[in-house]
Amino acid sequence: MNLILLGAPGAGKGTQATKIAERYGLVHISTGDIFRANIKNGTPIGKLAKSYTDRGELVPDEVTCDIVKDRLTWEDCKKGYLLDGFPRNLFQAEALDTFAKIDGVVNINIDQALLLDRLCGRRVCRECGESYHVSTLGGRTTCARCGGELYQRKDDNPETVAARLEVYNAQTAPLIDYYTKKGIILNVTGTEAPADVLFEDVKKLLDLL
Repeated sequence: MNLILLGAPGAGKGTQATKIAERYGLVHISTGDIFRANIKNGTPIGKLAKSYTDRGELVPDEVTCDIVKDRLTWEDCKKGYLLDGFPRNLFQAEALDTFAKIDGVVNINIDQALLLDRLCGRRVCRECGESYHVSTLGGRTTCARCGGELYQRKDDNPETVAARLEVYNAQTAPLIDYYTKKGIILNVTGTEAPADVLFEDVKKLLDLL
């Protein structure tokens, strides 16, 4: 089973991706992780990607597609994979159609006003990466898991979050219609329900594939 995970920033894709991959024995493929691995290992395509990031530029769609295409040829992808962060736009989606067969696209729908509050109120542990929300911390400034310091990411401010959502709406949201027309979209509602409750809805859809 080959899947794509869609959702606006802060929709909870990371948590759901982990649960989906574990439940269905899929390889979780994050484009961010692929970029970092190629750059770290000094591969030709990693060096090319780094030449753009070093200049503060976005990696072109063609390069991103080549990196994903190469990753999908690895042995561990033969049993199925979950793409997280790719495709990000229609160009990438159309390119993906030329080298992969996608069985389903899980789309997490969520009110964007809720996303703004969720991201701006997020606090992350410097040590283990655990995430919290200020509404549940009760003023605590350390991680309940490891005791590390909690901090607010630089991009978790109203202006940056609003800009990220604007980019998502312009570039990635059109993919919902694209995959709806293909008949493979699987919509779930990511409200304020706990991640486990949301995953139950995801399972109901995926178990039918």
